[in-house]
Amino acid sequence: MDTGRIGILTGGGDCPGLNAVIRGVVRRALADDVHVLGFKSGWQGLITGDVEPLTRLSVAGIQFRGGTILGTSRTDPFATAESLAQIRENWRKYGLQALVVVGGNGTLTVAKRMFEEQGYPVIGVPKTIDNDIPGTDFSFGFHTAVQVATDAIERLHTTAESHHRVMVIEVMGRHTGWIAAYAGIAGAADFILVPEVPFRISRITEALANRRGMGRPHSIVVVAEDAKPHDDEDFLTESQKTTIYREERLGGIGHLVAREIERLSGIESRVSVLGYIQRGGSPNAFDRILATRFGEKAVEMVLEGQFGRMAALSGTSIVDVPLTDAVNGYKYLDAEFYRHAEIFFG
Repeated sequence: MDTGRIGILTGGGDCPGLNAVIRGVVRRALADDVHVLGFKSGWQGLITGDVEPLTRLSVAGIQFRGGTILGTSRTDPFATAESLAQIRENWRKYGLQALVVVGGNGTLTVAKRMFEEQGYPVIGVPKTIDNDIPGTDFSFGFHTAVQVATDAIERLHTTAESHHRVMVIEVMGRHTGWIAAYAGIAGAADFILVPEVPFRISRITEALANRRGMGRPHSIVVVAEDAKPHDDEDFLTESQKTTIYREERLGGIGHLVAREIERLSGIESRVSVLGYIQRGGSPNAFDRILATRFGEKAVEMVLEGQFGRMAALSGTSIVDVPLTDAVNGYKYLDAEFYRHAEIFFG
């Protein structure tokens, strides 16, 4: 097969490490005299033909930078037949032999459909700070997000202690609690609330009262943005649930948890919502290396004709798995890992 020209796009939310993937793809491709075209703004770039050649010079040093030099979007090419027709025309126009798709659940689901329903030779690379993509031990961006959240928790410890307050830190985590659990343990949080385990607010306030009795009136509570109270102690109104748990934009549970803690315990409570800070900025060393290895693996999969598959981390090895496995639901927080975290609650 002629592998003279491949494309790459980055879709979905931005994530530390995207540029390292791009650089890894380009450098590995050039080693086999394969040219790389970068499509701008995710699938939108392939639809409109917004493209730029990627060279050794254009990707030099970008592994240090956050975000993506190609831009991103959540465009769904299956939204209209016209979009699919434009992609087919541009595919022929630019002489593509394969496409590397870097994204999360939504972007990779589209890649799977492109392979299965449209017959395009595509390769997936997993990207999400939530670490919720099945088939890979870790996705790049996760460890950087955990470090950002951990640093914030450490700083908030001093404020909580100085003012004898409860500090509630809301972190990202759509459907899964990986960031909350990892950062909570690393940052010595007193409670960690995750989507996989509905929480009882009474358990938290009872523990807070015990801490106060031991002369420790300050506490840190880490809350994933999709965490929910147990049905037995659901203090949220239907209106609040509709606002907090919007699929397109989660957020707000931290404020309501803090309010309920203060109401039930009498301890002054404050909230810090980390939000997009977790997704921005330079990737840490782990994510730079992982993203680079994913990029290299993606090109090797193209050269071997391993289409409809995704680069993945298994232990310390980079392997490939079917895209079908990668988009089959979510990879939820390991129950045993959370039980270990519970040892340190209260």
